Amino acid sequence: MAEQLPLRLALDDHARFDSFHPGSNGEVVAHLQTLARGETEGPIYLWGGAGSGRSHLLQATCRATAEAGHTTLYLPLGDGDRPPPEVLEGLERLALLAIDDVDVVAGEGPWEEALFHLYNRCREGGARLLVSGSAAPGALPLRLADLRSRLGWGLVLRLSPLSDEDKAAALVHLARLRGLLLPAETAHYLLRRCPRDMATLVRLLEALDQASLAARRALTIPFVSAFLARHPQWQVQAGLFDQS
Repeated sequence: MAEQLPLRLALDDHARFDSFHPGSNGEVVAHLQTLARGETEGPIYLWGGAGSGRSHLLQATCRATAEAGHTTLYLPLGDGDRPPPEVLEGLERLALLAIDDVDVVAGEGPWEEALFHLYNRCREGGARLLVSGSAAPGALPLRLADLRSRLGWGLVLRLSPLSDEDKAAALVHLARLRGLLLPAETAHYLLRRCPRDMATLVRLLEALDQASLAARRALTIPFVSAFLARHPQWQVQAGLFDQS
């Protein structure tokens, strides 16, 4: 098993519980924090749409587990260099295994069978298993009906989309963690002009951080407006949102 662990040990630096703005998902986050502390046995299935924060929370759960001194692995199936399904063999011996984007292997017989057997081994051994997908288990296009039932064995948690107010608050919070002052009016300005999914907004904040540091300028609306004019790829199609 040791040779399998290097698959994905590195976690995104920002993927922590304290950098996730839950909005109406406070109960979901609390369940995952409990799982990370080892106070809840798996499996847990987490689902939500693109940009809902599933990957962030899976990595945050792994990070908290590792910081508590336990073995863990984050395995994203949506990556282009996805390993073969045989990689799942023996991973039930970890304290926590987090498998992201399980929906991308729906319909692939070898992967469905490997996941089915993994669930059984984790249940027999009491291992904690956290799996995410873009839809609820019953809505996944799975060929193996028994796998669908396994995905729903434990808690099934849904991530609700953040409101625009929550997204603005999340940007202000993330900026503060970076040592930046992002005024609320600037955050709302970004939401009127840029794609509203949090993954894109986080990348945009990183770019603004670098630009403001280089220019030694605060994140005012004029500064951000000039940045977006120089980098139109960050903006939504003209006229899609209110441009006032």
